[in-house]
Amino acid sequence: MQNCEECVNFRKVVIVGCGFVGSASAFSLMLSGLFSEMALIDTDAARAEGEALDISHGVAFAKPMKIYAGTYDDVKNASVVIITAGAAQKPGETRLDLVQKNIAIYKSIIPEIKKRKFKGILLIVSNPVDILTTVAVKLSGLPEHRVIGSGTVLDTARLKYEIGNHLNVDSRSVHAFIIGEHGDSEIAAFSSANVSGIKLDDFCEMRGHFEHEKASAEIAARVKNSAYEIIAKKKATYYGIAVAVRRICEAIVRDEKSILPVSSMMRGAYGVDGIALSMPAILGKDGVETLVPLKLNEDETARLQASAQVLRDTLKQNEM
Repeated sequence: MQNCEECVNFRKVVIVGCGFVGSASAFSLMLSGLFSEMALIDTDAARAEGEALDISHGVAFAKPMKIYAGTYDDVKNASVVIITAGAAQKPGETRLDLVQKNIAIYKSIIPEIKKRKFKGILLIVSNPVDILTTVAVKLSGLPEHRVIGSGTVLDTARLKYEIGNHLNVDSRSVHAFIIGEHGDSEIAAFSSANVSGIKLDDFCEMRGHFEHEKASAEIAARVKNSAYEIIAKKKATYYGIAVAVRRICEAIVRDEKSILPVSSMMRGAYGVDGIALSMPAILGKDGVETLVPLKLNEDETARLQASAQVLRDTLKQNEM
């Protein structure tokens, strides 16, 4: 008979890191009703206890949930472990500027998870998320499909928001992806974008917009720079990513087979190999089931390969 300690509890989540992103994600997950148990881990144990207590006080208005400050032993039977720990991006910094600091932090976190023979999904949220997802795969020894990054799920939501705003339509009717790095080399895949099945350029003209290249460049720039703008104004971004974390967890826990642009290891698709970056993927209880073959034009493919090279070069320069 299998030891119950070795069983995966699909109603349990662990969050490592109780900073702005970790605590906002914990709050978002409490409201979601996806889990009935949530452990918060932080090097500052008092901070984890305070966040757990504060969020617990909202349970009376949500769904029953046990929320507590935990230890790495709590990862043993969790279905999802979310890592948000790491140095925060400061005004003027790029995500790639955080590489050395956060790789060092991951070298203290991932071995602790590995020791517990974790059998669930490892969700990387700390930045630079693509590089840290690659590092987590190497350090954890877990199957690649079970180590994913939040990738460009938030960037894609921002893209849909901007296109919806531009066209004055519900952003949920917009189907488009940001791919590649979650960062400055990201690509807005406009060639495959559509609004409820209608090609984006055709829909734009239907709404009275004809300067497609200019509008596309402006929208892509706003999406890419939105984090910098938010950080400049309020020092950190955390609500948007917290909702993205909830959406990813929803797809995993409910085995939805949803298509989301999470960061995962690339193994030859689009000429990219040996680095994690974001492409649309079918996501369910076992993690990434398969990548979705997005049709890219020649320019987008070249930019995707360049984005992968930026990540490879940065990782090579900073591996310790």
